[in-house]
Amino acid sequence: MAASTRSNMPVDSPAASTRSKRAAQDPPSAPTAQAAQPRTAEEEVSVPKSAGAVWSLADFDIGKPLGRGKFGNVYLGREKRTQAVIALKVIFKRQVEKHDVLKQLREEVEIQARLKHPRVLRLYGYFHDEKRVYLVTELAPNGELFKLLQKEKRFDEPQVARWISQIADALAFLHAHHVIHRDIKPENILLDHDNDAKVADFGWSTVTAHKRSTFCGTLDYLAPEMLGESYDHRVDIWSLGVLMFELLVGKAPFDAPETEQTQQRIRSDEVVFPQDGTVSAEARELLLALLQKDPERRLSLQGVLDHAWIKRHTAPA
Repeated sequence: MAASTRSNMPVDSPAASTRSKRAAQDPPSAPTAQAAQPRTAEEEVSVPKSAGAVWSLADFDIGKPLGRGKFGNVYLGREKRTQAVIALKVIFKRQVEKHDVLKQLREEVEIQARLKHPRVLRLYGYFHDEKRVYLVTELAPNGELFKLLQKEKRFDEPQVARWISQIADALAFLHAHHVIHRDIKPENILLDHDNDAKVADFGWSTVTAHKRSTFCGTLDYLAPEMLGESYDHRVDIWSLGVLMFELLVGKAPFDAPETEQTQQRIRSDEVVFPQDGTVSAEARELLLALLQKDPERRLSLQGVLDHAWIKRHTAPA
């Protein structure tokens, strides 16, 4: 589960989060079992709890911390009855109340619990006790794509094409169900045991068939139309282009020292590629098709999946 220093809770904020919030924090201490008043997601889940059953913290062995966010922490866990290994996201109720985000938390749970796709992180259920809310999710053992990017600095084109194809497939599924993610970035892409991508952290997601005007997300990844205009699902396609650029080059295309400078660069939509041949002509073509200021001209997700650069690097040997 995504657990970057940015809040994993859905907050429709008047100011988007910035990349400076990526600094690492000290790992949290693990929770201890308490008497619980459990609830589970409305849909039946295949693992690890039988249909109709409920959970409490006593049903889990709690392992090492996997990450830390503004409203809570994520731990490795194991469901005792089935021995299924999961991730347990622990959200502090006092933080939810302090920031008045109960409605958004409910929406996050409702959205993610209904999404069943191999490239979307599964939410198996949830429960709560007096102080915390617990989300039981699929474990992505290789963690955040962002952490791997920090280590590797950038990736080769075949690897990036594979991830972009997988994320585009996941986004097409979300959009078909009227879900806009609104915060696609390396912190919110998790890697499974095969290093395949899974879209996670639906804290700023929304379900709508209409345009929205809420200013939220992460600044470097915001589409131009989010800076003062109404927008639709195509903001995720722009963010996919920013993600592809950062994975290939090692930095976001519109990154600047100051917030206003970053916003101006996004509005001007001037993409500057490295001159060292890092990005091939074919990859540049796809990037420019994704990073179109006018969403009407932006490449569709099907167009991404059908693009020659994607097919060349993802076709079976």
